Amino acid sequence: MSTIQPEGENLRKAVKWISEERKYNPEIKYSKLIEEACLKFNLSPKEAEYLAKFANYEE
Repeated sequence: MSTIQPEGENLRKAVKWISEERKYNPEIKYSKLIEEACLKFNLSPKEAEYLAKFANYEE
């Protein structure tokens, strides 16, 4: 199985951060984590859209 590799350092950090947060707090909704990641890593709307697709892939 291939992995999805996001472009951009901040986006990679956001994906890693979301994965770690879900590992320790699986009850947290992806939408909340995406919102927090966008602010924390200063992501663009396009990058936020990528994260939403990533969340759908993970579920």
